[in-house]
Amino acid sequence: MSINRREFIQLMGMAAAAGMLPGCDNKSSGSAGVTTTGQGKAPEDMYHVPKFGNVTFMHMTDCHAQLKPVYFREPNVNLGLHDARGRPPHIVGNELLDYYGIKPGTPEAHAFTYLNFAEAAEKYGKVGGFAHLQTLVKKLRADHGANRTLMMDGGDTWQGSGTAYWTRGKDMVGACNLLGVDVMTGHWEFTYHDEEVISNVKDFDGEFVCQNVRVKAEASFDYKFEDFEHFDMNSLHAFKPYTIKEMEGGIRVAVIGQAFPYTPIANPGDRFIPDWTFGIRDEAMQAMVDTVRETEKPDAVVVISHNGMDVDIKMASQVSGIDAIFGGHTHDGMPGAMEVKNKGGTTLVTNAGSNGKFLGVMQFDIRNGKVQGYDYKLLPVFSNFLEPDQEMAKYIEEVRKPYLDTLNEELAVAEDVLYRRGNFNGTFDQLICDALREVGGAQISFSPGFRWGTTVLPGQPITMEHVLDQTCLTYPETYVDNMSGETIKLVLEDVADNIFHEDPYRQQGGDMVRVGGLDYTIDPTAKMGNRIKEMSLDDGTKIEPDKEYSVAGWASVSPNPREGKDIWDVVAEYLRDQKVATVKKLNTPKLVNVKGNPGLADYNA
Repeated sequence: MSINRREFIQLMGMAAAAGMLPGCDNKSSGSAGVTTTGQGKAPEDMYHVPKFGNVTFMHMTDCHAQLKPVYFREPNVNLGLHDARGRPPHIVGNELLDYYGIKPGTPEAHAFTYLNFAEAAEKYGKVGGFAHLQTLVKKLRADHGANRTLMMDGGDTWQGSGTAYWTRGKDMVGACNLLGVDVMTGHWEFTYHDEEVISNVKDFDGEFVCQNVRVKAEASFDYKFEDFEHFDMNSLHAFKPYTIKEMEGGIRVAVIGQAFPYTPIANPGDRFIPDWTFGIRDEAMQAMVDTVRETEKPDAVVVISHNGMDVDIKMASQVSGIDAIFGGHTHDGMPGAMEVKNKGGTTLVTNAGSNGKFLGVMQFDIRNGKVQGYDYKLLPVFSNFLEPDQEMAKYIEEVRKPYLDTLNEELAVAEDVLYRRGNFNGTFDQLICDALREVGGAQISFSPGFRWGTTVLPGQPITMEHVLDQTCLTYPETYVDNMSGETIKLVLEDVADNIFHEDPYRQQGGDMVRVGGLDYTIDPTAKMGNRIKEMSLDDGTKIEPDKEYSVAGWASVSPNPREGKDIWDVVAEYLRDQKVATVKKLNTPKLVNVKGNPGLADYNA
């Protein structure tokens, strides 16, 4: 079967992942001593966060349903272009360490960079895990006062693991209830059917807020969810747009939600959430901030966002009256908060990484009805340095028990570090592309540039759980179709524009589509239509515009699901045959006009 460019884009879904304030320290990091387990003791001051001010926000985001500790390698390629060049989060490796004053060879250096990853991972152990995160959260609540702390979740919580898929996100709702999450917003939460989303929101003990998610007007008159308690017929908000939290001392904090704006494009919106619309809606955000400040009289206004870092930075420059944006989606572990000027003053912008690896801690000094200063730290969650909370550990054990036989199947052994994160390709992505080609008998394969997916160390067995961590979504069907060389180029151009467009509002926060069997040159600094050049097959045969090629893929965002095998079954079949998983060739493109970019390191193509 032959398909055109538009159809292929639908199939693949490749659009998708305190100087102005007194008392500030925008590069503060790391704090002190918790009794530890595993390979030893936490470095001095890592988990001791001295009190500052009178309100403490704890922020996690993009855990992607990882209940257990994992390995997760940070990118060596995170290009920033135009105004974003050299600006966080687009700095990697030693450039990042220098920017934030982090000493090489430390646990923090391992947490925030890819440097010497395998060796450092062996030394410091896994990161994240809800039982270990719970211990840290409880410590901070005890140290700072339960009535002075607020726990927020930026979303991408109910998706990313086998157990989340099989329980339709319920395992994560239960874990977040135990963790005591007060407020959250969403993105991959919306890749379940709308009835399932509403059921999960109903079971969630905190508040699910999204100012930019509306019910379509034509659906609102006959809305089918009678128990959808937060639907507002007047504003058409599908969920609560904001909440007010009363803190100790009578301090009132407004938390506004901003869900991922491009959900219906990056994911199968028509298939799962046909009655809801999204969007950035910064004018609506400004109106919401103004209304909340006028009617609720809060002492502080913050946004829990899933825009992505660059979009949050632009929103912070456009919308005034927000004290801080706690961001997610782009998985950027930001050791410091960024101060963004706007016509009303300054807005702080942060991002707290992914996979349960970090907990952001923002403290506000609120006096006389406004924020007078702040302190920010992003704490790495090292499972070897934090005792697991027993109640959470028991819950995780019970929720995983029915699935252990499947999760623990050993498929092959990793020869090298298998990772995903990076603008152009990762070694685990290459295995997925190789599996698609081999099992599907295709010349070329494409895999979406997702940023979630855990890491496997050399010599470690690759289990079915690892494969599910890389592939588990609600539209996993694979396919093989034919497409012309011209269409292949146009698709690559479209995806590149989504990543490297000069306007952050035209970006969607993922990485470049991963390719198998295809080499090409890319100029990220060029304009749409002129970035992709010199395409060829692995054997050097030049891609011809008018010739058709067989292309394998998965994760179709078209309204109707495909009929091929689920991607995890394809990858598992391939790995069982391999025994030792070896990446014979990494199909990373040749880059031009980005030499010296601080978001590029150790790139060999």
